[in-house]
Amino acid sequence: MAGSTFGTIFKITTWGESHGKGLGVVIDGCPAGLALSEDDIQLFLNRRKPGQSKYTTPRQETDMVEILSGVFEGKTTGTPLSLVVKNKDQRSRDYGEIATCYRPGHADYTFDAKYGFRDYRGGGRSSGRETIGRVAAGAVAVKILNRLGIRLAAYTKSIGPVSIDSSRFDLEECSQNSVNMPDAVAAKKAQAYLDACMAEHNSSGGIVECIVTGMPAGIGDPVFEKLDANLAKAILSIGAVKGFEIGDGFAVAEATGKTNNDSFRRHENGKVKKSTNHAGGILGGISDGSDIILRAAIKPTPSIAAPQQTINQQGEEIEISIKGRHDPVIVPRAVVVIESMAALTILDALLVNMSAKMDSIAKFYHV
Repeated sequence: MAGSTFGTIFKITTWGESHGKGLGVVIDGCPAGLALSEDDIQLFLNRRKPGQSKYTTPRQETDMVEILSGVFEGKTTGTPLSLVVKNKDQRSRDYGEIATCYRPGHADYTFDAKYGFRDYRGGGRSSGRETIGRVAAGAVAVKILNRLGIRLAAYTKSIGPVSIDSSRFDLEECSQNSVNMPDAVAAKKAQAYLDACMAEHNSSGGIVECIVTGMPAGIGDPVFEKLDANLAKAILSIGAVKGFEIGDGFAVAEATGKTNNDSFRRHENGKVKKSTNHAGGILGGISDGSDIILRAAIKPTPSIAAPQQTINQQGEEIEISIKGRHDPVIVPRAVVVIESMAALTILDALLVNMSAKMDSIAKFYHV
C-alpha cells in the first residue's frame, strides 16, 4: 500500500490497524537536540483518545505512547523517531456481521474495489485510529514550532446547526466542555443537539477551525508546493474531512475585490502588516506574516445504529444496523488531529524554506 508517508524533510510514515496489535509512526528528519519525552506526546494523544465522554466511543483505550528509538538522555538524536501505541480493547466480534457487506459512508466498498480484500475489523487502515500516528508526530512538530514562537490553536467551531459566537470566544473553555467549543453557551446547545441525535440512533458533523499565530512571512512556494495547497492536502487526508477553507473560504465567491483585498500597512516596528485578513495568512501560496486561519468540515459519523440499505459482496440488497462502539460525533476528537496535520505541514515548509536563499545557506555555514 502506497500513500502512508507525508512530508519532504520532516517526514512521517504511519502504520497499524484499528484492531491490530498496535499503531504508530516513524518520524524521519527530526533535528537532533530537541528535549522530548513520552509525556510531551501523551498530552496530545490524551486529547484524541476514546471514552472521555458520552459523545465518544466507549472503547477503553489508554493510548499510552512508547518511544522505541530516536531519543537518548531526554533529547532527540537526529535518527528516526519510532513511536508506538498498543491496542488494548479491541472487540473484533462486533464486526462479524459486516464482514461480507459494505457499510454506507465507509471505505468498505472502495477498499474492496481497489485491493480485492479488506480488514473489516473497524475498517483497518481506514479507521479513525490511524490518526494516532499523526497526532503523535504532530506533538513533536508542535514542540519544535513552539520553540520558534509559532503557536497553533484548534477548536470546534460548530456541531450540526450550532455555531460558536465570537463575542463569547474563550479558548480555555474548550477544556471545560465535552465538545471542545470555546463558547460555553454554544457547547450546551451542541450537547443538547447531540443528545437528540443519539436518541434517534443518528450522528452529527461539524466544523473545526485552527489558527496559527507567530508565522513569519515568506514560507511556502508559489506553484505546486503552495502552503495553502499543502495544508489542504494534509487536512483532507484525514478520513472524516469533506471540506477545507482558508481565510474567508467559500465566502469569497460572494465578495468583490474592494471587500476581499487586504490593505497593506507599515507596523510601528517597521514591518509590513495587513489591515484585514480575508486571505487567511497566505498570498500566492506563501505566508504573509498574518495569522493562518483554516477550517475543516467533518462529516457525520457513518456508523449509526439506525437501519440502512446496502449490498453484500454477492450483490444482494440488504438492510443493516451497525453494531459496536462508535462516536455519535467525530468533531471534538478531530480537533487535535487537525492541529497536528497543520503543524506537520508548517514545520516541513519551514525546513524546506531554509534553502530558499543563498544568503541563508551562507549564514548557516558561516561563509
